[in-house]
Amino acid sequence: MDISNPHPALPSAATPSLLPTGASTVGLSAWADIDLSAISDNVAELSRRAGDAEVMAVIKGDAYGHGLVPVAGAALAGGATHLAVAQLTEALAARAAGVTAPILTWLFAPGADLAAAIRADLTLSAGAPWALAEIAAAARETGMTARIHLKVDTGLGRGGAWREDLAGMFVDAARLQAEDVIDVEGIFSHFAYADSPDHPTVRAQQETFVAMVADAERAGLRPRLRHLSNSAATLTNPSAHFDMVRPGVAIYGLSPVPDIGGPAHFGLREAMRVTARLIAVKDCPAGQGISYAHLYTTPEATRLGLVPLGYADGIPRHASNVGPMQVHGRGYTVAGRVCMDQMVLDLGADSPAQAGDEVVLIGREADGEPTAQDWATAIDTINYEIVTRLGPRVPRRYLEGS
Repeated sequence: MDISNPHPALPSAATPSLLPTGASTVGLSAWADIDLSAISDNVAELSRRAGDAEVMAVIKGDAYGHGLVPVAGAALAGGATHLAVAQLTEALAARAAGVTAPILTWLFAPGADLAAAIRADLTLSAGAPWALAEIAAAARETGMTARIHLKVDTGLGRGGAWREDLAGMFVDAARLQAEDVIDVEGIFSHFAYADSPDHPTVRAQQETFVAMVADAERAGLRPRLRHLSNSAATLTNPSAHFDMVRPGVAIYGLSPVPDIGGPAHFGLREAMRVTARLIAVKDCPAGQGISYAHLYTTPEATRLGLVPLGYADGIPRHASNVGPMQVHGRGYTVAGRVCMDQMVLDLGADSPAQAGDEVVLIGREADGEPTAQDWATAIDTINYEIVTRLGPRVPRRYLEGS
């Protein structure tokens, strides 16, 4: 599988540049190192925890900002048997790049080119009567049997069929399968509170899922792959593993249940490390307002460092005054407003920092570096968002064995 162009079907303006393995970062203002061996090892650990269940690695959102095609290869090397992306365009991009493993995709609009998806041997989700009908029509157009997973809503209240729609879909799917128009390979759903393992909805949704599978079987379907567990349930709820687990954020070494434990607690390690360089360091008097609207004022004479990343690169503007970074092993937070392209650090009067020195934005908990979880905690969000929003102006460098 060629990863020289990890996004062959995506516009170049939205595509992060790819640095050769081991490439020098001299002259770069910022970059993200992606440790592919960490991803493989994380998948192997998730597979071990899943027992007899297979692993479907979720690589949606450009693999949570880590890179669609390189991560696909690393996940498969770690033992994943299936891949999953949300958008049909990303699934087609993975196929165009040479990814041959089974890929499930579940978000497409009425009128989408499902015939192209079937010809590309993608697994399509049917979560509504119209989707099942359009998949069947596309299958007849191609003369091929469409492989599908039925999406059922067990209580999340989002995607997937339920109630009367679901009962009718089971009957229609069984008829279409008997005609070899479709192959109902799987049935799946999604937890609402898997990151709170003791929440009563977890058990309730699991029981509902079992009942829905039984209804499907009574209609004449025999789905071979039942999957309900996301990362949190894979790590905390073995009773929900069924035939396959569907982890996402844990693949990248981030904890889906930070209240229970960080990555190391679950035998995982972070795959992404984001580094920038100071592009200016200057002395500053006490009482100076910093950045737009002067949200921060220097309490004493100090030195300021300019970091060339901002919200155009995915740094949350809400991280103004709170986003964590590290220079020479010392921790800092953003001083003032996060701007579109840059932000400022108050380095302290005694800092030896100078232009060109490295700034760690996202690193590993075990190394005492700021983490995606630290950024998430600072702005009251989740670690998923922090890594996924990293923009295309930040080049990715893929590492093995680091």
